[in-house]
Amino acid sequence: MRSHKCGELTAQHLGQSVALCGWVHRRRDHGGVIFIDLRDRAGLVQVVFDPDEPESFALAESVRSEYVLRIEGMVRERPEGTHNSNMATGAIEVLAKHIEVLNESETPPFPLESDIEVNEETRLRFRYIDLRRTVMQQKMKVRRDVTRHLRQFLDDHEFFEIETPYLTKATPEGARDYIVPSRTHQNAFFALPQSPQLYKQLLMIAGMDRYYQVVRCFRDEDLRADRQPEFTQLDIETSFMNEQQIMEVMEEMIRRLFKD
Repeated sequence: MRSHKCGELTAQHLGQSVALCGWVHRRRDHGGVIFIDLRDRAGLVQVVFDPDEPESFALAESVRSEYVLRIEGMVRERPEGTHNSNMATGAIEVLAKHIEVLNESETPPFPLESDIEVNEETRLRFRYIDLRRTVMQQKMKVRRDVTRHLRQFLDDHEFFEIETPYLTKATPEGARDYIVPSRTHQNAFFALPQSPQLYKQLLMIAGMDRYYQVVRCFRDEDLRADRQPEFTQLDIETSFMNEQQIMEVMEEMIRRLFKD
């Protein structure tokens, strides 16, 4: 459906025909020319609709914020004096030749194109819209990059990523367990793990030597500043390493993570 992502276009694409898909971030009607900032995960690009394409121009007039569009057009340089240094694609724009509305949108409950503070309850009620905001997508990207970097480091140091079960037997740990009723065993329950502690110790006994997992943990307890009922942790277990060796590996991992 698309040839490029919106935020990927640069001066290297000048003169190329492109197909883009994304959300209407902002629409501006300058009396004879319509500008739409089209947004996807990669960023924004300005799309220009000219009256010389009457069918596309008429459809662009009906477009509103957060409509989902597919646009075909040609990449061209922005006129002198109109470059936008605040956008990665600020030196170019796309002259639209064809527009297709993939999905219409009702008026969003809060604006996405500004930094206006929005009530948290409203943000969570419309979480799918909140996650469209640039600041939230940047946070999701950082989280992805962090876990990818940690995995790469541990793989390079011969750690083995192994998934452990979520449905398990209740074990005495530091908090209450979340319990899950069993369909096949009446009055019996599974427990969600507070940590993979027993499983990773089994893996060490089994000779796996170096284990890690980016794992979900569940603890039925009140909220604290540093604790939620459901959270993610990097879980590690090793054999045949002394305290100093473990500290050296972990310190190198964290130093590289923050550096990169």
